[in-house]
Amino acid sequence: MPRFSVIVPAYKVQAYLSECLDSVLSQSYSDLELIAVDDCSPDACGAIIDEYAARDARVRPVHLPGNRGLGRARNAGMAEATGDYLVFLDSDDTLTPDALRSVADRLKETGDPDVLVFDYARTFWDGREVRNQLAAQLAERGPAPFRLEDRPGLLRVLMVAWNKAYRREFVRAHGFEFPPGYYEDTPWTFPVLLTAGSIATLDRVCVHYRQRRQGSILGTTSRRHFDLFEQYDRVFAYVGQRPELARWRPELYRRMVDHYAVVFTRPDRLPRGSHGEFLRRARAHCRRHRVPGTRLGLRQTLVRLGLHRTLRVLRLVSAARRRTLKSAVRPARALRAGALGLHYRIQLRLPLRSDRAVFAAREGRGDPAALEEAFRVHAPHLSTAWITPSGQEQSAPPGPRRLTPGTAAYWSALARSRYLVGDAGFEGRLRKRPGQVVVQTGQGTPLGHEGLDLQEHPAAARDTDFARQLRDVDRWDYLLSGNRYTTLIRERAHPGRYTTLECGLPRNDVFQRATPADVARLRASLGVPEGAVAVLYAPAYRDHRRTQRPLLDLERILRRLGPRFVILARAHTPVQGTRIIDVSGHPDLAALCLASDALVTDYAPVMFDYAGLDRPIVVHTEDWAAYEAARGVYFDLRAFPPGAVARSEDELIDIFATGHWRGSRSAQLRAAFRERFCPWDDGRAAERVVRRVVLGETELPPVVPLANRNPVPAACARSPLATVPQPSGPLPVTECH
Repeated sequence: MPRFSVIVPAYKVQAYLSECLDSVLSQSYSDLELIAVDDCSPDACGAIIDEYAARDARVRPVHLPGNRGLGRARNAGMAEATGDYLVFLDSDDTLTPDALRSVADRLKETGDPDVLVFDYARTFWDGREVRNQLAAQLAERGPAPFRLEDRPGLLRVLMVAWNKAYRREFVRAHGFEFPPGYYEDTPWTFPVLLTAGSIATLDRVCVHYRQRRQGSILGTTSRRHFDLFEQYDRVFAYVGQRPELARWRPELYRRMVDHYAVVFTRPDRLPRGSHGEFLRRARAHCRRHRVPGTRLGLRQTLVRLGLHRTLRVLRLVSAARRRTLKSAVRPARALRAGALGLHYRIQLRLPLRSDRAVFAAREGRGDPAALEEAFRVHAPHLSTAWITPSGQEQSAPPGPRRLTPGTAAYWSALARSRYLVGDAGFEGRLRKRPGQVVVQTGQGTPLGHEGLDLQEHPAAARDTDFARQLRDVDRWDYLLSGNRYTTLIRERAHPGRYTTLECGLPRNDVFQRATPADVARLRASLGVPEGAVAVLYAPAYRDHRRTQRPLLDLERILRRLGPRFVILARAHTPVQGTRIIDVSGHPDLAALCLASDALVTDYAPVMFDYAGLDRPIVVHTEDWAAYEAARGVYFDLRAFPPGAVARSEDELIDIFATGHWRGSRSAQLRAAFRERFCPWDDGRAAERVVRRVVLGETELPPVVPLANRNPVPAACARSPLATVPQPSGPLPVTECH
């Protein structure tokens, strides 16, 4: 008997069916049967199902003699099911990787409840992915399993069949079946949740709910939406036969009225001329099932009373109000922009303030934040400010005054501050004044092409305005460099009259100053378990990919490596899973480096910073050829790596499982990499910049030799984990191009 029976009804979805079936059969948890029901589909769905059944014994095809609709097709699948739990999946949707393993683990943790509710995300044709807005209802807090009265908010989560796993014996004992009709999920999900003796939640996206451009059943204009009335009659009939469920009538009533309001107000649901009839039917149903004393909102009240014209007038008034506001916003914005422009021009005529410095960072904090701190320490007579876009307040470092772009204070600061420090271009309308000093920190040490070198790589350059980029370069007075390699690249890719400061990277100073107590504090704040080996996973952005999902199956890697390992995932999209800590939005990359014991990356610049910590680095180069072709690279990372090189996910697992990740060979590679790319990162880079730029000193503090540096050790530096000695030999060296 399999653990799961995954039931997939199929009708006119030949373009999506294979992806759906693949998402089930490729699950890391394989104890399942896939019951694919061909609902007499006129396209190739039946043939596709048979092809999969011939290849995989877990696929059980069911061919219906006539089209019965989604609900009855699911019933046909249930009749064939033998698994402990039923999981429904629509044939144009997909399971996320490791979804069934997560479901199985949660079922085991919670004692096999009657129903497990998990999360979903809407996926759009343009690559967007939007998680369920009510995901907080699925938090795994408090005791589990529970009954619905303990978490009534679950009734507000999308009432569909495919975001839950159902214990098959529970379904069979209560005789639950799907009725015919357009809204067959409604009289299934409400009774199931109301009746379940035990419920649990899983706070993980397990289903990708495809939002099709066209062809969605509920997005089709049709009189079949009138089916909603009959389905809610079924719900209330079920409750009416069970007195113990009577207490749920007010909530069901609110849900019903709200559902009617949604269908009525959506422009793509009801045919022209049928809205009045729909509202009259809604009024009759509201009277039939009304629960006295139930509180409703304005829209729901108008639906209950059947005030068709009033509701339509309110909709027209609301639309007119939106149009009026929209038409008024444009002139108001133009007036405000004109006033701010005038304000800026006036500020430009006022004297510079030599005691003011403004800082900005494109993402997180990085070098500008480290320099801002150094300005306050070594040049305390300066007042500092940090440009903080709205919604990014958490990324601002503590200490400096905050400036919101587009405000009068922002333009005043740009016009009158002597020092402007940032890692990207400042405001395009900025006019650099005589006496202003612009310090460009850059984005660390580059591997992929940048600046003018991107002209040969349109996929990476995209809409880059190279002329504007050069105008920005013309404002620079100083450009920071962490090594001679970076200096040679940037002076060619960003040609200008600036002075290159070969002082090291300020953001890496903390690696030499931090203490073991700082590391322990950071790990605790991130939720890293005591004694765990924390691996920071930080992949590069792929210019050639429409979506940025990680190439590595992080949960599979962790299962193979065992419970001692956790992953700090700093990917370009949120990552979830057991023992995976999503740090994608963390503003301080240096803090993540300090909290980790090793780095796994591919082509991200963080590897050059991390080498200064002298901790293990593993690079994953599975798609090197594609990355090199799309963006261009300055040297072959595979020939001169900072540690062990994995060309596949299995090789990566093997590197950690055998201890090669921190073996002697990896240490030799890291030492050579560190010598080339971290020559000046001794903990005093920011001080040298301040002394040179602000204090005008020419005799700067000498650089501490690599052999004499003592970066803070990793938390697991003395872990009893085995280290497998690696064969020694000459280190590969490649000159940069």
